[in-house]
Amino acid sequence: MNKIELENLLISKGVPKQYYALKGGLPNEAYTLNKDENKWEVYYSERGNKSGLQMFDSEEAACDYFYKLINTDGVMKKYL
Repeated sequence: MNKIELENLLISKGVPKQYYALKGGLPNEAYTLNKDENKWEVYYSERGNKSGLQMFDSEEAACDYFYKLINTDGVMKKYL
């Protein structure tokens, strides 16, 4: 999936936007997807730090990982 499809999926599942950021940056306590030059990053942003940073060569791989990460951490279970 791509970033737009990921966002639509999160919205359709009712996940509040405060739990994720799909435009990078360092939001407080949010799962984050970021395009950094030629790589895609997925991390948990907390207090200005990137925790659990994972790097991907493709948008699809990063978005798939992001969605699985949110599911694994239990965020999605609250809204299903």
